Amino acid sequence: MFIFVLQTIWLYISELAGKDLDFWIILKFLWFVSPRLIPLVLPLSILVTSLMVFGNFAENYEFAAMKSTGISLQRAMRSLTVFILLLSFVAFLFSNNIIPWSEYKWQNLRRNIAQMSPSMLITEGQFSQIGEDYNIKVMEKSGDNDQFLREVVIHKKDRSRPNGNFTVIIADNGELASAEGSNTLSLILKDGNYYDDVRVTNLKKKKRAPFAKSSFKEYAINIDLTEFNNVDIEKENRLSNQNMFNMRELYFAIDSLSNSHSKDIRVFSDNMNYRTGFAKFHDKNNKDSLVHDTLKSIVKIYPVNKQPDIISMALNNVKGTLQNIGAKKNEFALKTMRLNKFEMALHDKYVLAIACIILFFVGAPLGAIIKRGGMGLPMVIAILLFLTYHFIGIFAKNSAEVGTIPPFLATWLSTLILLPLSIWLTYRATRDQGIIDLDAFSRRIRKLVEKKNKVQDVDTRDT
Repeated sequence: MFIFVLQTIWLYISELAGKDLDFWIILKFLWFVSPRLIPLVLPLSILVTSLMVFGNFAENYEFAAMKSTGISLQRAMRSLTVFILLLSFVAFLFSNNIIPWSEYKWQNLRRNIAQMSPSMLITEGQFSQIGEDYNIKVMEKSGDNDQFLREVVIHKKDRSRPNGNFTVIIADNGELASAEGSNTLSLILKDGNYYDDVRVTNLKKKKRAPFAKSSFKEYAINIDLTEFNNVDIEKENRLSNQNMFNMRELYFAIDSLSNSHSKDIRVFSDNMNYRTGFAKFHDKNNKDSLVHDTLKSIVKIYPVNKQPDIISMALNNVKGTLQNIGAKKNEFALKTMRLNKFEMALHDKYVLAIACIILFFVGAPLGAIIKRGGMGLPMVIAILLFLTYHFIGIFAKNSAEVGTIPPFLATWLSTLILLPLSIWLTYRATRDQGIIDLDAFSRRIRKLVEKKNKVQDVDTRDT
């Protein structure tokens, strides 16, 4: 757990550093992020501890002592098996109730922390909103506090004209500056231009998109920071994603998303079919019949000078239809990806419990077979097994998001792969057999060699 918490600190250090946060806020951040690490930590811990404990038993010949008194490996594992079953049930309840709550609290705290520093809100290479009136894009930030900006583009909103970007400011470089304790941030721009659309009522002039342009050597913009300096860390924001839902909410969300997605596809299909015009040729009395056209070419019934215009119009309609289909295809792909994420989040709650059981039945018999305890070889084997299990799950889920494999299979794939391994290892351990029986393998090789020699001797005598 300590290792994964340290990894989390390094992942989100940019969101915590340079914001003058109290130590208890950082501890609260780590406290809320800790439950989402349990699906990684708990299965690995069970695998490592079962390997170490049963490896120590086998290494110190304690299993031999147990067997001499009539205690089999199954009986020795019985109490731990009951414990693991109870632990798996608790893990299921934890995954269904605690993890969604902590995920919401963590994301909510991240949102509130992000609002405490405007410079942190400005992301390189994309537009970032500061306050209610400015969208800012910079190519590069530099300086101790990221206060120096290069290639600045600002879209200033006009509250009298809410729809559209009517004022654009472009500057070669800029600087974020404000006095300590001030509620006003000064954005000083240098070597730039100011563009403002000109309002006109004449339609012809409006099509020409008139604008006013002015240049400046230095231009200052003052941004009110009252909302940033008065951020409430405990504020509850309206956040929602699949990791914040319990099973009951996930079932409801999946049902709603699935019905909505199916309805959107059906409506779009009907609309596209209606736009083709084929629906108009159906016989009202017999919907299954079509009025067959005897003309070989509709274009030929029109004058020759109008035929190119008609063909051009038809091609434009087809191109527009294809563009519409392409846009809808991307929209449906995003909706499918969201639905797949919700389905995987649902199955993840079951997978955590089952993975604890299966990894125990991988680690315990494997420790009894290799007869090594402690932190050496068992730790290496456990980490290799868990990394294999974890990476198979990651690759499968990434494939499921884009619809390559079903979400159910992607969530359960790594667990299903380890299930036969756990059964096979348990079978070998209960029969006091190693992973590879070299004696049996060598005996089979000797039998094959002896049989081949006998055949050669018979052929020699016959000759």
